[in-house]
Amino acid sequence: MRNPPHPGRILRRRVLPGLGLSVTEFAAHLGMSRNAVSRVLNEHAAISPDFAVRLEGGGIGEARHWLTMQTNYDLARAASRDENHIRRFAAA
Repeated sequence: MRNPPHPGRILRRRVLPGLGLSVTEFAAHLGMSRNAVSRVLNEHAAISPDFAVRLEGGGIGEARHWLTMQTNYDLARAASRDENHIRRFAAA
């Protein structure tokens, strides 16, 4: 995927509405602060391994899947930055 979505967007748009929970209820169910969950849902923070494990424990996908989505998002953002000033190493 060229521009993968932030996993928080998927949680916000697909998972929460399907569960019928508020952010506060969702956070409480996962045993997390509302602020920490809100930061991920609003794409201001990454899904951590701890968050991913809690999602899996709650029956919301597999932790590795959430972390893979986060990694793909992070890699796409890093690749989109202008890094033309970095030269390739010469072969040894």
